[in-house]
Amino acid sequence: MTTALEGRPVSVLRVYEPRLRWPVPRTLASTLAGRRLQRIDRRGKYLLWRFEHGVLISHLGMTGSWRLYPAQGVPARGPHDHVDLGFDSVLARLTDPRRFGALLWHPAAHGDVERHPLLASLGAEPLECGFDGARLYRATRGRSASIKQVLLAGDAVVGVGNIYASESLFDARIDPRLPARRLGPVRCARLAASIRRVLSEAIEAGGSTLRDYTAADGAEGRYALQARVYGRDGSECPACGRPIQRIVQGQRATYWCSRCQRR
Repeated sequence: MTTALEGRPVSVLRVYEPRLRWPVPRTLASTLAGRRLQRIDRRGKYLLWRFEHGVLISHLGMTGSWRLYPAQGVPARGPHDHVDLGFDSVLARLTDPRRFGALLWHPAAHGDVERHPLLASLGAEPLECGFDGARLYRATRGRSASIKQVLLAGDAVVGVGNIYASESLFDARIDPRLPARRLGPVRCARLAASIRRVLSEAIEAGGSTLRDYTAADGAEGRYALQARVYGRDGSECPACGRPIQRIVQGQRATYWCSRCQRR
């Protein structure tokens, strides 16, 4: 999506449904009209559409997606299509059935977008060089919540969703119920390496499609098909043969092997 839009000026922005997680700013269309998109970055689960005069912050929630269409081949708008952002010959359409996503504007005059309240408390990017076992160890000190819930919280490390948390903990042979503060430096180093490995595999597979997720071109992610424990409760553990178990932590399903992942 990035290469298709970077360097193009905004030709039109239409907001059909402003009631997302937070209201879409009323002045957004006039703010972006004629402005050239410099690039699109990512911070955690937020897409940062960078313009010279500010940043458009986009979050897709649980069910949102951006789809790209040639300007002359845009399909009729559906009931869950909420925003159209046009760039001369390309149109980006925001679709979000549950409306848990967000589209907000951060003016350059307000300083670095990393200071925005939604971004300021985010943890380390797992695939950047600054994330390792030592950083994960520091981020888990004094935390009594389970390591699975800490991974999902996003303030120790970002981008480790429910599937990847289960898979990373299995890869690292760590019980998902273990209080985060009980992980020592060795296990933190192992877990950090597993997170990097699992996310790299997921990117190679195009992500994980479970109902709503697809890429901007409509392609489905394949990682869930190769998951070793996620969604496989009752199946044999690929390492030891014991049945994979399913538990619920913080209203999210966790899949694990009680023999391989000991406290």
